[in-house]
Amino acid sequence: MALLGQASGGWTESSSALRLLHVGIRNTVGILTTDSFTQTNPPTVLLGTSTAAGMDTATLGVLSGAVAFTRGDAAGGSNEIGGTAGTAASTAGISELGVFINTAVGNAYENTPGPASGKGPYVSGQGTYANSLYETLDNGAAALTYVTGDSLWASLNGYLTNGVAADRYNGATAVLMGILKMPADAVQPEIVYDQRV
Repeated sequence: MALLGQASGGWTESSSALRLLHVGIRNTVGILTTDSFTQTNPPTVLLGTSTAAGMDTATLGVLSGAVAFTRGDAAGGSNEIGGTAGTAASTAGISELGVFINTAVGNAYENTPGPASGKGPYVSGQGTYANSLYETLDNGAAALTYVTGDSLWASLNGYLTNGVAADRYNGATAVLMGILKMPADAVQPEIVYDQRV
């Protein structure tokens, strides 16, 4: 089932993985870490062959629809944000903040404000979003099935997942990112969720 409404191309022609349905807070407080422009996708090899829907492995840096993290670790500093930097477990100074609106490095033939400003806008403080960047496999490479009402967490890669604690960034103490309203299907390739962070 698709969301009500129409758009040219059925919303599939956007270069953003995140679609703002009812926006919470658009946040630009903080600057992007250096590795926000250079990380590989997916950043964590622990998920093996795991891929995420809507992900382009050729694009470096944090992606639109990926989870934004505080980066007070050694690679970052106060007021810096970025991705997980490939860390598999909790690291002091890293915590989930929200979801990036844009890909940090920008897209070909588009304005590239991320590299120019060092800013990476993200949404926080509730809201409802459609996101085409989410985990499709768990750490054991089993396919994930999304069901309305699922809790969503940041995965080890920094993408949304409904996976078990072993697949979440910071394990059992991961921050609840949202509640799934609509799973993706053949008509709509996005998950729709109410954000909780």
